[in-house]
Amino acid sequence: MSMNRVLKHSFQALLAVMSISAAASAADWPQFMGPNGDGTSAEKGLLRAWPAGGPKVLWTVKLGRGYGAAAARDGKVYVLDRVDQKQDVLRCLDLNNGQEQWTFAYDAPGAIDHDGSRSTPSITAKHAFIIGPFGQIHCVDLATHQSVWKKHLLNDFAGRRPNWAVAQSPLVYKNLLIVAPQSKSVGMVALEQDTGKEVWKSGPIGTMAYGSPMLVNIAGVDQFVIVNVEGAASVSAADGQVLWKFPHRCMIPVPNVTSLGDGKLFVTGGYRAGSAIIQIARDGEKWSVRQLANVPQIGGHCHPGLLFQNHIFVLCNTNERADGLVCFDMSGNLVWQTKRAPYLCKGGSLLTGDGLIYLMDGEKGELYIIEPSAAGFKPLGKTRLLEGREIWAPLALADGKLLVRDQGQMKCIEMKP
Repeated sequence: MSMNRVLKHSFQALLAVMSISAAASAADWPQFMGPNGDGTSAEKGLLRAWPAGGPKVLWTVKLGRGYGAAAARDGKVYVLDRVDQKQDVLRCLDLNNGQEQWTFAYDAPGAIDHDGSRSTPSITAKHAFIIGPFGQIHCVDLATHQSVWKKHLLNDFAGRRPNWAVAQSPLVYKNLLIVAPQSKSVGMVALEQDTGKEVWKSGPIGTMAYGSPMLVNIAGVDQFVIVNVEGAASVSAADGQVLWKFPHRCMIPVPNVTSLGDGKLFVTGGYRAGSAIIQIARDGEKWSVRQLANVPQIGGHCHPGLLFQNHIFVLCNTNERADGLVCFDMSGNLVWQTKRAPYLCKGGSLLTGDGLIYLMDGEKGELYIIEPSAAGFKPLGKTRLLEGREIWAPLALADGKLLVRDQGQMKCIEMKP
């Protein structure tokens, strides 16, 4: 990709972020996958190596079981918790010391396999938006800590709960909240943030899996892309019109697409679904999808690929294969893979900031600092921070502080010297 194209892609992404109402600062992490929705942070001056005594843990708080990540805005941390298979609880903590500021809870009785929260809250200047594992949607007022309105992702739109519960995170866009029922009659829905009133709903786009809607700008058109059982699909941000679909069947789809710029998307999935690079093009009112590359079997299980300096980095361990952390070039060619050296659990999480990758091994609870390079895997350091099984919650970085979570606790790590 030429430098001009990289700049064009970056400018389009910036415009999309600026369009979000009451935009958060660069030091915030207000939604799933960060301020841009792509796992990248604009923060600078981050640690390139761990201090001699290990990273500084600013605070630790106990949590119930969960796989959902934290969101952070204006010095506050928001995380969805699940308690005793009876309630879902939104917790607001102080980013600097971890002290609980307030909670909002609602009844959600029932057992689910791999119990715990799934989704990440989306935070604006006024509201917190949450989706529970049974499909309850709540808009919570940050001043009163009360529910302003509520919907049900499944019951209100004739949806069906996936085997491992609802895992999607809501997406804030301008004055709208975007959710994806993915039922036989409704694909995505745009709701007014202040009232919950329905603005538009799209036609069907496929069967709900475990992905979240993502904002992408292609050919100057804002659109929401999601990966489901049938593949990837897109709807117009303006009116919910279904724009295009790409068949990429996966037994249990989780990761969303990665935007590569110029209408190119990286699609990936576990269970031998493999990966692909597709080209989306617009001709008047018509949209087309063309597959540019196909990578059989090697695919990400839980986390989408991260784009950095014209390379795609993705955790590709699955139940069937041990490909480790993998680096692809922009043509879908395999550049390198760690396989079992190190293994790096399929459910791990990674983000980029200040020219680095921070990666949590979802099995060992080890946090890596990695220098992204086409030359090979270049770890700058690792340290064990978490414990237990299935440490799969995505990482969050806010104001130089990294938020990490296992099945019983959350820790805040100082990431600046």
